[in-house]
Amino acid sequence: MIDQVRRKIAPVAVMLGNRQEEDKKVTLIAGLSRDLVERGLDAVAWVRVASALVEGGGGGRPDMAQAGGKLPDKLPDALKMARKEIEKLLGG
Repeated sequence: MIDQVRRKIAPVAVMLGNRQEEDKKVTLIAGLSRDLVERGLDAVAWVRVASALVEGGGGGRPDMAQAGGKLPDKLPDALKMARKEIEKLLGG
């Protein structure tokens, strides 16, 4: 889904989150368009900020990164933090 968005819109920063309450798992995936990466933004750093709130960690490439965590109830807070972080990185 992130790849489809990145093909159609630029600049774009996308983070998707999923939680599985029964398994106590959280998944976060972050994607940045090429122009944002060229400006120095890094999807790995961005996803790690959000994953810290769900007690997780992650990795990947500057344009696409994934993280996991173990606090599904904190996913809304993690996504809010991700939004604040990307606004800061974009200078807004």
